[in-house]
Amino acid sequence: MRKIGILGGTFDPIHLGHLELAFIALKELSLDEVIFIPSGISYMKSNVTDSSHRYAMTELAVKDYPSFSVSDMEIKRNHNSYSYETLEELNRMYEDAEIFFIVGADSFLNLDKWKFPGRILRAASLAVLVRDNVSEDVLSAKAEDYKRIFNAKVFFLHAPQIDISSTNIKKMIKNGESVVDLLAPSVYSYIKEHKLYC
Repeated sequence: MRKIGILGGTFDPIHLGHLELAFIALKELSLDEVIFIPSGISYMKSNVTDSSHRYAMTELAVKDYPSFSVSDMEIKRNHNSYSYETLEELNRMYEDAEIFFIVGADSFLNLDKWKFPGRILRAASLAVLVRDNVSEDVLSAKAEDYKRIFNAKVFFLHAPQIDISSTNIKKMIKNGESVVDLLAPSVYSYIKEHKLYC
């Protein structure tokens, strides 16, 4: 059975931390592929850069990695985008695969507050990035809750602290600070060309 990782996000902009997380998941879970899915209309965030730019930057960031691809499935929706819809659609598309939903620790701890968490956890196994600022005991207790309530499958990814934030990158660009070490060169060039975040 194929194993496919799903990494969703605003990707505004996509940065090297996102790529590092995908590589960690690819290696630790022996995934065949990681699909990056830029969010469409998000009910959680406002003031998001146009989806055409975010999709283009994501494509540029992953184009040199054969195990990475990008999907526009959420962008094509004309309504609020929910993770349960995306994961259920992916299950229909990849009937022969096991789906792993890659999330950070903060998202993992709050996932039971998302829309239809049970459907999310039935549609995919969770791959959770363990962060230094979140206790593993807290994460383990939450995983046990999800297993008991939703029969969830939870896997923890261990990695060095990835301390890169899209929000900080946008602030740095606005302030004229260098972000060249935080982005793929092609993404950095795209941002300069299209004068984003200035």
